[in-house]
Amino acid sequence: MKSYKLASSLALLLAGGLISASAQAQVEVQWWHSMSGGLGDWVTDLAKDFNASQKDVKIVPTFKGSYDESMTAAIAAFRAGNAPHILQVFEVGTATMMASKGAIVPVGEVMKMGGAKFDAGAYVPAVAGYYTAPNGQMLSFPFNSSTTVFHYNKDALKAAGIDPNKPPSTWPEVALAAAKLKASGHKCPFTTSWVSWTQLESFSAWHNVEYATKNNGFGGLDTRLAFNTPLHVRHIENLANMSKQGLLVYKGRGNAADATFVSGECAMMTGSSGMYANIKKNAKFSSGIAPLPYYPDVSGAPQNTVIGGASLWVMAGKKPAEYKGVAAFFNYLAQAEVASESHKRTGYLPVTKAAFELTDKSGFYKANPGTDVAVTQMIRKTTDKSRGIRLGNFVQIRTIIDEEMEQVWGGKKSAKEGLDAAIQRGNEQLERFQKANKG
Repeated sequence: MKSYKLASSLALLLAGGLISASAQAQVEVQWWHSMSGGLGDWVTDLAKDFNASQKDVKIVPTFKGSYDESMTAAIAAFRAGNAPHILQVFEVGTATMMASKGAIVPVGEVMKMGGAKFDAGAYVPAVAGYYTAPNGQMLSFPFNSSTTVFHYNKDALKAAGIDPNKPPSTWPEVALAAAKLKASGHKCPFTTSWVSWTQLESFSAWHNVEYATKNNGFGGLDTRLAFNTPLHVRHIENLANMSKQGLLVYKGRGNAADATFVSGECAMMTGSSGMYANIKKNAKFSSGIAPLPYYPDVSGAPQNTVIGGASLWVMAGKKPAEYKGVAAFFNYLAQAEVASESHKRTGYLPVTKAAFELTDKSGFYKANPGTDVAVTQMIRKTTDKSRGIRLGNFVQIRTIIDEEMEQVWGGKKSAKEGLDAAIQRGNEQLERFQKANKG
C-alpha cells in the first residue's frame, strides 16, 4: 500500500514537473488592443484559435481601452521597460510610431527573425502602402483595416417613403432623405462618427482634393493642412445647415454615434465599415451599406476612400524566442482562410489579395449585399491626393478639428471660420512635430 502511495506521489510530482517544464517552454506573447463588444470577441477568438493550433506560443490579448488610451499606456510601459510585445495602433498614430526610433521593430524584420515568409506584395496595395516607409520597408502588420461607408436603416427609409434598395448616393440626396425621415417622425435622420475621418479626410480623398500639402504628409514632415478650399467650406456649410434643421444630429466625438445607429435611434450615418459585426449582432432592423456620398458636380469624384482601423506594431527590447512567437502569430493571421473569416465577421477589409479572392469565391458578397463596398472603395487606383494621410501629432489634430466643428454645429462659428481655425491650430501641431523629429 505504501509503495502504491509512493508511486502515486512520484507520478504526481513528475506530472507537475512536466507541466512546469511545458509552461516554461511555452512563449507568452502579450497583445494590447482596443477592441470591445463584438470586435473584442473576435480578437479573443483569434488568440484562442491560434493557441489551440500549436503548443509553443500563447497569445495573451488584453483590452487597454480606446486607441488613444492604449497608445498612451504602451508609451508609458515602454519607458518603464514592460511594454507588450504587440500593440494595436490606429492609423492616426502611424507617423508617431514611425518616428519612435528604437521603440519598434519593423514587421519585416520580425518575420525574418521568426523564419517566416513575408511578402508585402501579398497584401492589398492600399493597405500595405499606408504602413510602408519611404524606403519600401513595411513597418507594421495590417490587421483591422477599415474605411468609411454609409450605413442606413432600411426599415426607417421604407417607413419614410424612400426605396430601401436605393439609398442616397450623393450629399444632396442625403439631405433630401433626411428631410423625409424627419417628416415621418424620425428624431435623428442622419449622424456621423469620427467627424475628421469621415467628413474631411475621406471626403478629401473621395473628391480627389488635398487634405494636406506634400501628398498629405507622405512627402515630408514639412506638410501643412489644406482642408479649407471652397469645396470643403461648402460641405461643412451644408452639414451645419442640416444640423440647424435637425436633419444632422451630432452625437459626439470618436465612434460615439455608432451606438445610436445600432439602437435604431439614428436612421443613416457615415462611419467605419468595421461596424458590420456590431450591427449584425445587435441591430433589430434590416440595414444596408452603401458607398460614401459625394458631390456629383465635382470632376473625378468619387475617387477612393482612405484607410482607417489599425495595424499591429511590434515593440523593441524583447527576446528572440518571443519575436519568433510574434512571427508565428502574424503568419497565422495572414492565412487566407483566417483573414477571410475575419473580414466576413467584422466588416474590416480583407488584408490580403488571397483573402479577398477566397471571400469572393465563397459567394459571401452575393449573399450579403453591401459587404463588398469597403473593398471596392479601397481597391481603386489611388492618386497623390487620395493614397492616404500620414501626419505627425495627428491625434491632437483630430481633437482640434472636433473642437472647431462643434463650434460650427452649435452655430458659434461659420464653416469657414471653423476650418480656418482648425488649420491654424493644426499647423502649429505639425510644426511642433517637425521640429521634434528633424534628426
